[in-house]
Amino acid sequence: MTPDDTARRSAEAMWAGDRASQGLGMTLDSIGPGTATVSMILRDDMVNGHAIGHGGLTFTLADSAFAFACNSYNRATVAAGAEIRFRRPTRLGDRLVATATERERDGRDGVYDVLVTVGDEVVAVFVGHSREIDGTLFDVPEPGQR
Repeated sequence: MTPDDTARRSAEAMWAGDRASQGLGMTLDSIGPGTATVSMILRDDMVNGHAIGHGGLTFTLADSAFAFACNSYNRATVAAGAEIRFRRPTRLGDRLVATATERERDGRDGVYDVLVTVGDEVVAVFVGHSREIDGTLFDVPEPGQR
């Protein structure tokens, strides 16, 4: 199995149980080893009292991209911490795109950068720290088995 195959199968396994991302209308646009792109369109119920996109939902989108990227090696991985910096407000109808890129992996720990954009403009910058835990997302057959 190639690294791209592993990333795709890991994402499929995660997506199957990710009711939160699905419920928010997110789509998994691309996946690869240590990288993922997830997007969503801001709906009426995602806008706060200032008529701008709720920052918690921008964080959630970035966190989902981070999760798919750090789990792309078929090793169960969770967030150990994360932070976000908002660069500009988002608006109803905006298509937010979160692209996660692995900065480093050392042992069971990783650091991932996520840029959230609307069109060509960066609206938020997220940094996630991951930690591998026991388990995998899917079973890999032993050589010679199907």
